[in-house]
Amino acid sequence: MSWRASDFPDEQAAPPLRGAPSGGDDFDHLSDWPPERLPTFNWRKVVLLGTTVTLLSGAGIWLVKANTSGAQTLVADPSPQTAGPGEESTPAQPFPGTGSGAAVGRDPMPSTPSLEDGAKDTRSAGRKDDPSARSRQIAVSPTDGARPEADPSQLTVKQAYRIHGRYQKGLSAAQAGLDQAAMGKLEAGLAVEMTRAGFKTARMQGESVASGIWPNPRVWVPRHVEGRADWFVAMSYEPGVARVVDVMSSTPAGWRLVTSAADTRATPARFPAIATDSGGYATSLPEDAPGLLATPRQIARAHLAALESAKPDPRFEEGPWTSEAVEFWRQERAQLEQAGWILSLSYRPAGPLLALKTQDGGALVWYGARSTEARMAERAGAKVRLKGSAAVRTGNRAFAHSVSATYGRMYVTYVPPAGSTEPARVLGEWSDVLESHGD
Repeated sequence: MSWRASDFPDEQAAPPLRGAPSGGDDFDHLSDWPPERLPTFNWRKVVLLGTTVTLLSGAGIWLVKANTSGAQTLVADPSPQTAGPGEESTPAQPFPGTGSGAAVGRDPMPSTPSLEDGAKDTRSAGRKDDPSARSRQIAVSPTDGARPEADPSQLTVKQAYRIHGRYQKGLSAAQAGLDQAAMGKLEAGLAVEMTRAGFKTARMQGESVASGIWPNPRVWVPRHVEGRADWFVAMSYEPGVARVVDVMSSTPAGWRLVTSAADTRATPARFPAIATDSGGYATSLPEDAPGLLATPRQIARAHLAALESAKPDPRFEEGPWTSEAVEFWRQERAQLEQAGWILSLSYRPAGPLLALKTQDGGALVWYGARSTEARMAERAGAKVRLKGSAAVRTGNRAFAHSVSATYGRMYVTYVPPAGSTEPARVLGEWSDVLESHGD
């Protein structure tokens, strides 16, 4: 798989998977006012070369005050920070249900995905770029593979492995050539926007994007629901690197990745076991599903509202994509106000909202958003310079009046069942800058 990036304190950020160009930090001159740094991980931009990955610097601001003997710079990055090693005491559970003896789908789960076109075993091929893949643009048809005679409308796990394997191969080839056109055959909606934006940033920066395949994914396929698009979840876990969760959906044009999220902490947060029926299939839930701490739609809106208002929501567990993100925005706003600038935040839902039932009666919910952070000067005297990918998009210029950056963001969140005293837990994110402007 690749990686996508979020923007929080870099010094504790886990590597951005999917190989991304890394930006310089230039903090040696900061002595009077140490900057708040938020980590950025773009797993869509990270390649697995052993356990080595590249860390993508997040976008931030530089406030350059006028009329001083020396320029004073305030630095910050747009997004919360990933916890450092040792901060998570709960043992990681990368694959829900592992060891329980429960089968996934009707087909025995292979040790590696079943790929066509002579694809290599992902345990070895996933560690390096496949040169032959560069010349292939792989489009996946929703009818790939034979349908089971008993239920011709039901996608099988074997078919899902094949579809996801093709996606990974196609993505690796597209990354190697920064091929934006090829991504239209692999991803859809906000996901393809984010990937293409990452390619554009890399080209502007004169950098390449690392490519590769995540090893040994595990797949969960929901039961087919008449009138709704089929979809499935594929999760990969590389100890010490990341846990990545991709969601693929059927579209009129074929199978496409529609959302993804990752946890790059050394010890990923506990992941709940996904419920499966007697046939091994998962159960999809509607946006207004009852019996939960809040409906999937309510929990997604509440999370985005907390980020937009920079106020914590007690229904969510503290962490890099909740309380730490809120605290980051609070500090960012305070620093800007001291420099005579104001900050406004906007988080608007974007893309599909999908949910699966968990074994404890809760739910896993995937959702996305477009976030815009707009900074405007209220008085003359200071200039703002963005950092990271947003700075690349603005030619690394400093602005005296206004500057803004828009990001695509995707999350996966666990919602406990109704009556539980456990809070909702955001388990991963993918973010990438879409555009930035200033004057």
